[in-house]
Amino acid sequence: MGGFFKSSIGRKIAMALSAFFLMFFLIIHLAVNITSLFSEDVFNELSHFMGTNPLVQFALQPVLIFGVVFHFVMGFVLELKNKKANGVAYAKNNGAANSTWMSRNMIYSGLVILAFIVLHFIDFWFPEINTKYIQGDMSGMHDGNFRYFHELQHKFLNPARVAAYVVAFILLALHLLHGFTSAFQSVGATAGRKKTLQTFGKVYSIVIPLGFIIIALYHHLNH
Repeated sequence: MGGFFKSSIGRKIAMALSAFFLMFFLIIHLAVNITSLFSEDVFNELSHFMGTNPLVQFALQPVLIFGVVFHFVMGFVLELKNKKANGVAYAKNNGAANSTWMSRNMIYSGLVILAFIVLHFIDFWFPEINTKYIQGDMSGMHDGNFRYFHELQHKFLNPARVAAYVVAFILLALHLLHGFTSAFQSVGATAGRKKTLQTFGKVYSIVIPLGFIIIALYHHLNH
């Protein structure tokens, strides 16, 4: 296993597999949150299920956190290894002639997304952990009603926070526009279907971040 991660191909495959996992998670996360646009009750029920189900909390959630950390660490490692192999200073890039802006700046879009994830954890995950496991309140209730929908709306009151979310998801879209096809290419799955994957990747890279942006703007404007 150590030899796998020491090779460039092994690291790229590991990076791609973690990307697939995170892209699948984004679909699930959007599917749950998009219900807040249509039904407060459905969103509350889904949020309570996800927040109290033992399988989600004690199996899937740790795997997700590991996947996020692994993906970013592996991304930084690959960036450093590539710069070292090319004999180029870390902040310098001479690939403009044969690479896209997105591919040349994956590390920077990744850093902004990582900062956003920290903000997202502060907004939602840490308060949930505090309520459920420190205060010991697993009911999901506040004043006789589920609290999840109103907490979501409250987080998007601040226009600066909404702006941060919008910028982060725009950069996520740019990150995905390169990363989606790149992940499939790393595992050798683009042969004969590269154009199809590129098209699907463009749709995914626009629709998923746009969905999250719409959610943030909707709750900001309709509180």
